[in-house]
Amino acid sequence: MTDPIAVQLIEAIHEHRVRPGMKLSEEEVAEVFGVGRTVARQALRSLADYGLVRIERNRGAFVAKPSVREAREVFEARALLEPSTARAAAERATAADIARLEAHLADEHAALDAGQAGRALMLSGRFHIEIARIADQTTIEAFIRQLVSRSSLIIALYWRRQSAMCESHAHHALLDAMERNDAATAEELMKGHLLDLLSLLDLREPAEETVSLREAFAP
Repeated sequence: MTDPIAVQLIEAIHEHRVRPGMKLSEEEVAEVFGVGRTVARQALRSLADYGLVRIERNRGAFVAKPSVREAREVFEARALLEPSTARAAAERATAADIARLEAHLADEHAALDAGQAGRALMLSGRFHIEIARIADQTTIEAFIRQLVSRSSLIIALYWRRQSAMCESHAHHALLDAMERNDAATAEELMKGHLLDLLSLLDLREPAEETVSLREAFAP
C-alpha cells in the first residue's frame, strides 16, 4: 500500500479510531485530508482492493465489518495455507532473505516502542506476506495477501488485549527456523502461531460504536 491517505486510514482502523462499519464519504475524506474528491475516491478504492472497505452502490464506502464466522474462516484458511508456505520459504531462504526479515522485525519493534500500534500491526501482517514471497508461490501469495488484510481488520475489531498482535517471540522463532533452513520446524511454528492468534481474539459480536471521520482525526 503506497497511497498516503489510504495508509493513514488503515492505521486509524487498526488503532480503533475509525471503527468497522463507519461510513467514509468522499466529501469527508477530501475535507479531512485536504485533497480533491478524485484523490479521496482513489484512496477509498485502494482500501476496497485491500479488503478493508466495502463500496455499496448508491450508498458509498464503509469500513468492512467482518462477522464472527468470517473471522474464524479467515484464520482457519491462513492456518491451512501458511504453514506449508513457511516450509517452502525455509527451504528457499537465502542470507539476503533473512537480512530482509530481520530488518522488518526491527521496524516492527520500533513501531511498538514508539506506541504506534496500528503501524506495528500492519508490519506484523507484512512479515507473513514476506514469508510467502520468499516461498515463491505466486498464486498462494496473492491469497495470503488478501487473508492478511482481512485478518488485520478482524484483529482491530475483535482483539481485547495487546497480546492479540503477533508476538515478538513467535516471529523471532520463525526467523530462526528459516535461518537454519529448518522447514519442518518453520511449518509447525507457523501453524501454532496462527492458532494461538485466533485463540486470543474475543469472538463475540462487538458493540456498535459511532464516531465521525473528523472526530477520529481530530488533533
